[in-house]
Amino acid sequence: MTSDSYLSGLFSLNGQVAVVTGGSSGIGRAIAGALARAGASVVVVARREAELTATVEELTGDGCRAAWVSADLSTRDGVRAAAEEAVAAFGEPDILVNSAGINLRPPMSELGEDVWDTTMAVNLEAPYLLGQRFGPKMAERGFGRIIHITSQQAHRAFVQSGAYGVSKGALESLARSQAEAWSPYGVTCNTLVPGFVMTPLNTRLSADPQQVAALAARTMVGRNGLAEDFAGAAVFLASRASAYVTGQALFVDGGLSVH
Repeated sequence: MTSDSYLSGLFSLNGQVAVVTGGSSGIGRAIAGALARAGASVVVVARREAELTATVEELTGDGCRAAWVSADLSTRDGVRAAAEEAVAAFGEPDILVNSAGINLRPPMSELGEDVWDTTMAVNLEAPYLLGQRFGPKMAERGFGRIIHITSQQAHRAFVQSGAYGVSKGALESLARSQAEAWSPYGVTCNTLVPGFVMTPLNTRLSADPQQVAALAARTMVGRNGLAEDFAGAAVFLASRASAYVTGQALFVDGGLSVH
C-alpha cells in the first residue's frame, strides 16, 4: 500500500456530502473549503448571498463540488427550509458542521430577552434542529459526522460571556447528547473549540490592538488563530479516521486554554 492510498483511506471524503452552516466566512469558510478539497460535495449555508456566491465560485473554480443556500437560521421555519434546500443540492448529508453563530455580548445587567432569544436560536436551537433532521438518517445509513464550533466561553467566563457563553456551553452538551444517541450507529458528534481567531465574529476584540496582542501572548505558540488552522482538525473529525472519537471537545487554540 502506498502512502497516498493509506492516507486516502483514512481521510478522504470522496462520495460524502457535507452541510456547513456559517460556511461563507471565517472558520466556517475554511472548514467548507477543507472538506470540499478532501473530496466532499459541500453545501454552504449562510445569510449573505454575495459571500455565499464568492465562496462557492472559489471552490468550484478549484474543481470542487459546492452549492449554497441563503437562510435565516434564527427561526425554526428558516432552519427547516434551509435543511430541505441543502438536501436538494446533493442529497442527504453525511457530515454536518454547525459554524453559524452570533456574538452579542452586552453587560449581564443589560442582557435583554431579545438578545438571549436570538443568541439561543442561532447558536443552539439551529444546531439542535439540524441534528434532529439529519442525525437519525445518518444513523440509519450507519455513518455520520456532526461537528459543532464552540468557544472558550463554553468553559470559562471572560470578556462578558453573557448569553454567548451559555449558548456555547449548551452546544457542547448537545454534542454529548447526540453522541450518546447516535454513536452506536456510526455517527460521531464532536466540537471544535477555537482560541481567539481574527474573524468577522470577533470584530469588537479585533479592533483593539492591545487586546489582540495580549491574547496572542496567552497562547503557547505565540500567535492568535487563523481560520485555516481548523482545516486539518475538521477533515479528521469528518473522516473515517475519527471513528472512535465522539462526544469530545477538541481545542484548536494554540495552547491558550492550558497556558
